Amino acid sequence: MPSPTTVDAYFGALPPDQRILLESVRARIHRLLPAAQEAMSYGMPAFTVGGKSVVWIAGWKRHCSVYPLTDSFLAAHADELRAFDQTKGSVHFTPDAPLPEALLDALVTARLADVEGDDE
Repeated sequence: MPSPTTVDAYFGALPPDQRILLESVRARIHRLLPAAQEAMSYGMPAFTVGGKSVVWIAGWKRHCSVYPLTDSFLAAHADELRAFDQTKGSVHFTPDAPLPEALLDALVTARLADVEGDDE
């Protein structure tokens, strides 16, 4: 099956439980980043502000993910992240164990600050 080329097509191809979970993450990101534009990047939905990608989300076979996790975010939120599987650059969550809203908010806010700091 070809890879989805739009964010809506990406969501449409997800299993229902992941689609519901990631739609809630998508809505929360838009509340945090009201100026964000959606685009497909690296085969995943990305949220950009001022032409710069802030965060990506994805649904995989056994989990959903948010990208990227920076070293500073990992260090600042180590205790909260301990409950979730991670890679160096992502945190994994499921419909049965979703990311707490406060943790997602902190991740998106930190990423926006990182991206805006790149302008200096």
